[in-house]
Amino acid sequence: MTTFSSTPLLDGINWPSQLRELEREQLGELTKELRQFVLESVASTGGHLSSNLGTIELTVALHWVFNTPDDRLIWDVGHQTYAHKILTGRRERMKELRIKGGLSGFPKRSESEYDAFGTAHSSTSISAALGMATAFKQLGLSRKVVAVIGDGALTGGMAFEAMNNARNTGSDLIVILNDNEMSISRPVGALSNYLARILSGRVYNSVRKQGEKVLGVAPPILEMAKRWEEHFKGFVNPPATLFEEFGFNYIGPINGHDLDTLVSTLNNVKRLSGPQFLHIITKKGKGYEPAELDPILYHGVTPFDPAVGIIPKASNKPSYTQVFGEWLCDMAKEDSKLIGITPAMCEGSGLVEFSKTFPDRYFDVGIAEQHALTFAAGLAAEGLKPVVAIYSTFLQRAYDQLIHDIALQNLPVMFAIDRAGLVGADGATHCGSFDLTYLRCLPNMVVMAPADENECRQMLTTAYQWQGPAAVRYPRGNGPGVSIVQKLEAIEIGRAEVRRQGKQVAILAFGSLLGPALEAGQDLNATVVNMRFIKPLDEQLILDMALNHQLLVSVEENVIQGGAGSAVAEVLAKHGLTMPLLQLGLPDQWIDQGDPKLLLQEVGLDANGLRHAIETRLSSLQLRRSGT
Repeated sequence: MTTFSSTPLLDGINWPSQLRELEREQLGELTKELRQFVLESVASTGGHLSSNLGTIELTVALHWVFNTPDDRLIWDVGHQTYAHKILTGRRERMKELRIKGGLSGFPKRSESEYDAFGTAHSSTSISAALGMATAFKQLGLSRKVVAVIGDGALTGGMAFEAMNNARNTGSDLIVILNDNEMSISRPVGALSNYLARILSGRVYNSVRKQGEKVLGVAPPILEMAKRWEEHFKGFVNPPATLFEEFGFNYIGPINGHDLDTLVSTLNNVKRLSGPQFLHIITKKGKGYEPAELDPILYHGVTPFDPAVGIIPKASNKPSYTQVFGEWLCDMAKEDSKLIGITPAMCEGSGLVEFSKTFPDRYFDVGIAEQHALTFAAGLAAEGLKPVVAIYSTFLQRAYDQLIHDIALQNLPVMFAIDRAGLVGADGATHCGSFDLTYLRCLPNMVVMAPADENECRQMLTTAYQWQGPAAVRYPRGNGPGVSIVQKLEAIEIGRAEVRRQGKQVAILAFGSLLGPALEAGQDLNATVVNMRFIKPLDEQLILDMALNHQLLVSVEENVIQGGAGSAVAEVLAKHGLTMPLLQLGLPDQWIDQGDPKLLLQEVGLDANGLRHAIETRLSSLQLRRSGT
């Protein structure tokens, strides 16, 4: 159990208004206490660590300089907002972080008025902040809006679309680039910090505005002066030119852990009008050496002892992600045309070994899901075999490309869809609740869901060999522990299998819920079918089940609306069969964070829940037949 350090200054800060009562000289001590509390709190509960340790100074400076919540802070993605939550009345709830009924790991409008916009997916902050700044302009309100975006999120095209639109709105908007990978700028020094203070200061900007008025009577000279300023900034710091071209006044880069520079610069920027772009350099894991040395390992953590650090635990059962990673390397050895693609999820999607073994065939396109899919389509159009490894919730962001660039052209792009179904602590924003629905409605698509690890490997091979778009969707975590056949074997497209023969009731299980379906089927003496394919369905087997049973039951870890059960209903309607069909799946509601097993139990998708739902429907049918 984690022992919490003494935090006398932080103990007196529950709200930003109390923070703003501190003397500027006290902010440094506050950041030390806040960083220690974040470390010890996350070590106790689990959660995102590296990113949160890197934004302590920035969070304190923002709440000290700006009048939150009237001034709006928008945090891109939002996995760097624990210090923000602690300073906005939620310190005591940190012990409930990411558990059912507890504190969300991301900003959430329903949780606090200080969470101005809900985030969890990348690259949305500038668009939302620009909308808010424009709304304040329309309403005549003098409020500031600040978007904090990381260098990773800046790879998303939506961020550039927003910046491109910013100058046309005439709104006051502040964008802070939290550059924590040194991916854009060289290291920051005293000269850069000094220039940032000068360029954001009142004197410089007053002279700048007066110069524009004077030179306004001679447009060519004014344009030349603006170009000189732009090129001067570009000479001092090359990234400045890019953002200045978008119409932003670029300032930076500055040291994001230097409180004096941060506070001074933010105070200056706050007084400027029009789009402002402040570039800061931070270090992930700042203040905790193990996280500084390995920020990826400490990005998302389970509870651990801060004094010892994370000790990786071996598992007897491979995760579905590991099954995919091993399959990808094995198939790449067999076929030189295989190309692996990921939108910035190398570790999460299991491509680390592939990226090392086949670096020339590995492409991380950044947080750019739309580009990832059309890039894959281009590869496929020229005869290569792209495999897109992507989370279910992230594939949603490229749906138009999936339709028009891949499915419509019937290109052989394979999708390895991880995190299907409920994912646990990350909550509703990361649940893969909709993929069966949005995939099966597309012509040319083949959609599969494995019930175990070996079947996952077989389906990956099947999808890869299919001469059109195909998807294998699998859940987060480990499978049931089935031994894996190493041979790369495919299975017959659209063929289900009966796993248990029973009477009266036929349970049609799709994917990971086969286990609880078999358990419920044993108690009810029901037939249980491992459907395996959502599209194409094994129509003949469904018809056989319908003709030989009194009740069909579909079971899926996907929303009921338009999902696999709906596909079964369509088959019955197509063949003119009218018989009872019980569709069991995720309900029509958002399911927040919590332990996946408990969440499945709550929505009735564990063995007991399935049995109870089936028994209730059978009782209803019997009463109906008896006329009572």
